[in-house]
Amino acid sequence: MKVRRRFDAWGGGPALLVSATSNLEPRPADVLLQALALLYGAASAIRASLYRHGWLPTRKLPCRVISVGNLTVGGTGKTPVVIFLAEWLLAQGKCVAVLSRGYRRTSRSSQVLVSDGRNLLAGPAEAGDEPYLIAQRCPRAIVAVGADRYALGRWVLAQHPIDCVVLDDGFQHLSLHRDVNLLLVDATDARGLEAVVPAGRLREPLAAAARATALLLTRADGNVDPEPVLQRIRQAGGPVEDPVRVSFKPERLVNVANGKMEDPARFTDRSAVAFSGIANPASFHALLEELGLKVAETIVFPDHHVYSRADLEDLRQRVQRSDVEILITTEKDAGKIAPLLRPDDHCWAVRLRTEIVDGWERLERLLLGGNGVT
Repeated sequence: MKVRRRFDAWGGGPALLVSATSNLEPRPADVLLQALALLYGAASAIRASLYRHGWLPTRKLPCRVISVGNLTVGGTGKTPVVIFLAEWLLAQGKCVAVLSRGYRRTSRSSQVLVSDGRNLLAGPAEAGDEPYLIAQRCPRAIVAVGADRYALGRWVLAQHPIDCVVLDDGFQHLSLHRDVNLLLVDATDARGLEAVVPAGRLREPLAAAARATALLLTRADGNVDPEPVLQRIRQAGGPVEDPVRVSFKPERLVNVANGKMEDPARFTDRSAVAFSGIANPASFHALLEELGLKVAETIVFPDHHVYSRADLEDLRQRVQRSDVEILITTEKDAGKIAPLLRPDDHCWAVRLRTEIVDGWERLERLLLGGNGVT
């Protein structure tokens, strides 16, 4: 299988560089990265301290707020977990709103209603690709995007009766009180917890894990040893007792052009060109191996990539040159490429199912009535 990089950012480049040269004399570039990481980490820690001591205000919405977030730059599975939680809360009879920043959306409006719980009101460009996917997968949830999540929440509550807010990517959004603060950590990615950006992938010092109500270990399948990750979280004072273990499984393959769904087992041994624009492309590659696809070539675009007609034409040419049957991508990418497809394009997206491997009873108690934190 050939893998072509369209960019030099698999999600952990600087951290890999520092680790690979740790036994050698530091290069000037490495020293600069470490110095910048020290400054960034100090600024993040000071900011968190100001909120913790009340010198910066934390505002509270008049409904229950469940935050889903992580500590690293890169995919830990926030979107499928948000979808899972929203669907479960809706099944309990709750009126649910999902609030997201809408990263890299094109709309300049401070607040955008992506779904009113009945209709999709904004596309992936205007809403951002993750909020659009959440709105697609949770059609009965209110989905809205905006940088100020408190103001966004008040705006949504003025229009809709809401019992519960799920805060997408909210761990660093300290200006909004949350009743449950779920921290997602990839069980396979201890290296991602080594250093703060730009020397590594941490958004803030690892000690911030102590803010979490509960730890959700994602990609925690039975053959994964999470102890290296748990050890780092434990040393940082995070909640490592009884972590909730989460796994992502392929549920369906979706025809991007017409929405038709098929059992993934029907695609075993089929040949494909794979492409994605996500933060953790390695997890997608591993998923395709699990499906048993014969991947001739893999194209990696930057996270949140805006696809062009030229991109699709390039992919079509690769299908022809490689003499493969299909294009395969992620469900997050699917919404952005659907308008660019031709009727004869055989393009499929992998739909994931979130499974709670261990700790569901504890998570259920937290969702319905856990202890409040800020």
